[in-house]
Amino acid sequence: MAWRTGPQPVVIEGPRQAVGGAEILDLMRAASPPRQGEEDGGLDLYGEDAVAVQYKAWKKLHPSALEFFDSITSSARDKRVAVFLDYDGTLSPIVEDPERAFMSDQMRAVVKEVATLFPTAIISGRGREKVFSFVKLSELYYAGSHGLDIAGPSRAPAGNGSSEAIPVDGAEKDDLSVFQPAAEYVPLLDEIYARLQREVAPVPGAFVEHNKFSVTVHFRRVAEQYWEQLGEIVRTVVSEYPKLRTTHGRKVLEVRPKVEWNKGTALAYLLKALDLDDSSGVLPLYIGDDRTDEDAFNLFQERGCGCGILVSTVAKPTAAAYSLRDPSEVSDFLHRLVKWRQEDQKVDQASQ
Repeated sequence: MAWRTGPQPVVIEGPRQAVGGAEILDLMRAASPPRQGEEDGGLDLYGEDAVAVQYKAWKKLHPSALEFFDSITSSARDKRVAVFLDYDGTLSPIVEDPERAFMSDQMRAVVKEVATLFPTAIISGRGREKVFSFVKLSELYYAGSHGLDIAGPSRAPAGNGSSEAIPVDGAEKDDLSVFQPAAEYVPLLDEIYARLQREVAPVPGAFVEHNKFSVTVHFRRVAEQYWEQLGEIVRTVVSEYPKLRTTHGRKVLEVRPKVEWNKGTALAYLLKALDLDDSSGVLPLYIGDDRTDEDAFNLFQERGCGCGILVSTVAKPTAAAYSLRDPSEVSDFLHRLVKWRQEDQKVDQASQ
């Protein structure tokens, strides 16, 4: 498949930021707010009642995508719809062991249905191969390592409900093109992965995952008393690699190439590559639960089109317009999206 030319990554220049142990601990806490029931015997650290009140007020600003489904589909009338999905916390529940973040068979089935009706992509911080091993659907586009590793099926869904697929940009059968704008950084990431594995070994519960174009240090199973120690280890190691940087997600520290590329730029690239960047005729949907998904939501705000949906059970700052509570509500939303399109097609066929 010959990808259309889209935005290209640029190297982030300027002086390196010196982040001390206390500051990195604050960043780790800020990016990892407690969910209801995570700690303190099932109560949120901020207090169960306070969280409920905050969430209720927050929902007025970011209402349920299920409750406002008709409004969303009304905006999609006579437009091409594209669906972009995060993986962890969106298609699968957040689990203690990241190696066991499996999606349900029901979720896999509805995502497969969605992909037969709309161009569909998964954009994840995980490595592309790892995400594919969880999802196991060849009909999708996959963007791993926050979009630094993008690949698509040889043929895209026709988008008209037929079982026949249409070629993408002259793709040949069984052709699978890959876009990897940071391929030159792989040897460096291999090196720092080995370093971090050794360095964080003394921290109970820490786990290092190699995502090919990023390295993730998970601290979901690390007691908070060790967070500062872990953060300082990561900061010290990364400081020796001027071409790499550290970013923060929920219970993870991520080491990435120092290039201006994230889920938002990956989304922009896919929209351009798939000829879906016509804001007047396309409604892209993006569903995600993490801080890193905000770059995609911000893209929609900047362009004045697109529908961002945050998956969360707690109030948090977001550029998303709507919300869903958990993967089960994501599944419900996708089921309704499939039913809406199928009914819409029946009406179109009846009028012909």
